[in-house]
Amino acid sequence: MVIGLVAAVFAALAYGTASVLQAHGARSVADSHGPDDRAASHPPPMRSTLTAMVTVPFLAGVVLDGCGFVGNLVAARLLPLFLAQPIVSANLVVTAVLASLFLHVRLRVRDRVAIGVVVVSLVILSVASATEGHGHDGVWLHWTVLVLGVALIVGGLGLLQMTGAHIAVIAGLLAGVDFGVMAVAVRIVHGLDPMSLSSMLADPACYAIVVCGVGGFYLFTVALQTGSVNGAAAALIVGETVVPGAVGIALLGDVTRTGWGPIALIAFVAAVGGAATVATSPEVPRG
Repeated sequence: MVIGLVAAVFAALAYGTASVLQAHGARSVADSHGPDDRAASHPPPMRSTLTAMVTVPFLAGVVLDGCGFVGNLVAARLLPLFLAQPIVSANLVVTAVLASLFLHVRLRVRDRVAIGVVVVSLVILSVASATEGHGHDGVWLHWTVLVLGVALIVGGLGLLQMTGAHIAVIAGLLAGVDFGVMAVAVRIVHGLDPMSLSSMLADPACYAIVVCGVGGFYLFTVALQTGSVNGAAAALIVGETVVPGAVGIALLGDVTRTGWGPIALIAFVAAVGGAATVATSPEVPRG
């Protein structure tokens, strides 16, 4: 479990730093195209989003995202998902701290309190968690994560074209659900332990990881470009923590220590709520 905890913390640090860099790259492209591309009621053109992805700050963030993904993968394999995903989502706190140190952003009292709540909640979750489950032998679940990943991308792109306001929140939520499904796919994919490339390539969950990763990444970039980044961040937390946490308990056999179930539930809600509070702070440039 110690290795999983270290991996989750590493992922949070990498993702949090990457967010600042990616937001800078995405905003610079949106600004260069004029205010219309940043309107909250219209998704940015695909060309604008793709251009943002090749800016130097954004590419640096991509490298860190890759490092964070490795940490996230290890954590999802070694920890219960209701513990792993809140820790990874604490990257929002990392972003807030980095913004205050390097972007001269001032944290409000409520933000400092929220950061403390997240830290304490994660400590409680680590104490309350017992072990990750292994109830994922059903082939149907491997196909489900792949089909759901494709449906989220196709449906998400269509939904963004139809919606008016709150594009950033919608894109952020869809990206979060994508990343949540990806965490489940990472947990159940065959061929990692023991390592077997043939088994991995024959598993639909392997392709779900790729589909959900790419789709979530694109949707998150859209959220970064639309202006309401803080709202997108709060929506992102919900998708990437609640979804895999619930699946882990309901289908994968994740459990808490005897008698710690209610405490773990309270800590989980507090961790998500604290991170959402930091994310929705108008001073935090994080999506």
